[in-house]
Amino acid sequence: MTSAHVHATVPATTPNQVPVYRKWLDYFTFNPDHKVIGIQYLVTSFIFYFMGGTMATAMRTELATPSPDFVTPEVYNSLLTLHGTVMIFLWIIPAGAGLANYLIPLMIGAQDMAFPKLNALAFWMIPPAGLMLIASFFLEAPQAGWTSYPPLSLVTGKVGEGIWIMSLLILGTSSILGAINFLITILKMRVPSMGLHDMPLFCWAMLAVAALVLIGTPVLAGALILLAFDLLAGTAFFNPTGGGNPIVYQHMFWFYSHPAVYIMILPLFGAISDILPVHARKPIFGYRAIAYSSLAISFLGLIVWAHHMFTSGTPAWLRMFFMIATMVIAVPTGIKIFGWIATIWGGKIQLNSAMLFAIGFISMFVIGGISGVMVASVPFDLHVHDTYFIVAHLHYVLFGGSVFGLYAAIYHWYPKITGRMLNETVGIFHFILTFIGMNLTFMPMHELGLLGMNRRIALYDPRFTDLNLVCTVGSYILAFSTLPFLLNAVASWFLGTPAGDNPWRALTLEWMTTSPPPIENFEIIPVLTTSPYDYGVSTHNSAGDGSVFSPEPVLSDDSSVTLQPEPDSVVADNTTDRQVESYAVASLIVDRQPENRADEPAVESSVPNGSSSSLQVESEPAGAINFDDR
Repeated sequence: MTSAHVHATVPATTPNQVPVYRKWLDYFTFNPDHKVIGIQYLVTSFIFYFMGGTMATAMRTELATPSPDFVTPEVYNSLLTLHGTVMIFLWIIPAGAGLANYLIPLMIGAQDMAFPKLNALAFWMIPPAGLMLIASFFLEAPQAGWTSYPPLSLVTGKVGEGIWIMSLLILGTSSILGAINFLITILKMRVPSMGLHDMPLFCWAMLAVAALVLIGTPVLAGALILLAFDLLAGTAFFNPTGGGNPIVYQHMFWFYSHPAVYIMILPLFGAISDILPVHARKPIFGYRAIAYSSLAISFLGLIVWAHHMFTSGTPAWLRMFFMIATMVIAVPTGIKIFGWIATIWGGKIQLNSAMLFAIGFISMFVIGGISGVMVASVPFDLHVHDTYFIVAHLHYVLFGGSVFGLYAAIYHWYPKITGRMLNETVGIFHFILTFIGMNLTFMPMHELGLLGMNRRIALYDPRFTDLNLVCTVGSYILAFSTLPFLLNAVASWFLGTPAGDNPWRALTLEWMTTSPPPIENFEIIPVLTTSPYDYGVSTHNSAGDGSVFSPEPVLSDDSSVTLQPEPDSVVADNTTDRQVESYAVASLIVDRQPENRADEPAVESSVPNGSSSSLQVESEPAGAINFDDR
């Protein structure tokens, strides 16, 4: 049985109404349009990414030699603290929120998020929080690391630490407001014909993210408020000199911050799940397994926090529980990776920039995941805790996963956002530089950690010099790799090749409107009639001539959605069990409203360039079978 996705019917605007598009000034205002907010999130997050990357490059320059000959150890500590905070709270998390803001209403057929003004407020809390954090570097910068463990964070300066706490509280509030919006939008704003199991997998991933944010972020906020009292009011919640317990802070901090790993990576899991079927021209392998694995990761992510604290005097029996739980969380992640590889296997792979970055994402995350299972083991973790092995693991999971996943998403959805294609030659060059720079920077850190080099230090034993120099060269390549992307994104926005509405011949709803979408998103309310991942599924038309159709929409000259026949030879071998007869319902744009009749006229609509296009609204032919199993 096949559920659903191709579209047509009830006008969302009047037949002769011309779609309205945003002006560029709208992107600098408090605008409730989810598409504007999504772009605001993405652009702002990448600005902070460049800032955080600059800090990382400065640190790697210092670490090229064992002695402090570029910045002082105090400045190094400040750079380290701000780099981690900026990259996590101002780049990766907001970038995932930006993708979700732009895509979710389009993917589920909604006109906007559930609470548009609250959505805008959530974004506009980020710039002041980020500017406060950056400004602290020039006042009295925090130096206790991005974890801000007491008692160190209580003795490194009240001004910088206070600004750090305030910034994170604002960012956490923004994250909670966004999570509420995502949750309600996904559960309540879908078009009537879309069941939960008809949603793109990106929506499932964001459902899991929203739950994590709503459960974990208030705990972090509580820890930061208590830390602020210790810092500014002289209390002793975490200050051991007054009878406080700093281990309690670690429990509260990691109860949020380990799930934060999945808050950062789950949106990109969802994006990769939507990108691979399009560019492999195959159905996603194991839709429900991948969807439910996101929820499993969300649940398990809440019970593994103390594996960061194996060296903190945790009782042996408790270590065993967290060790097992941390290893178990690899199972739902492995389900996703297996599904992605099976989706690629035997497909008609298009090795464009989006697909290359998606494959790069899988490879980087697998490396980080394997080292993650290693550090989940208590005996191994006792040896490598707080060494560069942990730095390597963290960056392969978060940086390798995040940067490759985000770039894959941008190369895939950039045509929808702008209406123009990114330059593929520059994109492939960008991928090669990023892949080389990533591995040259972080792969040697595994050996540095095994050799015993501690992290978070500006001075180190001279015997580590050669490997550190290799890492520094790799960081320069990685920093340089952002330039072709930046030039490509800006130049293509103005000069890129027009993309059309659906250049990838994708099946999810966001590709069934214009590129870029109008303010109202859809001129007609979508009705689903095929699966979002039915690429290459063997079906037969109702004419009985045996010709094979694959429900891959293309844009004809009059901008209507059609279905393109494919020869039997390109139908994926592993989809023969999904063949059904009389699948003509998937080759039509169907009006399933009971009041419409076959003799009703076509619904006329307008396209942005002024040329008219018609969308034929037809009833189901006699004898057609409705395979909607919802």
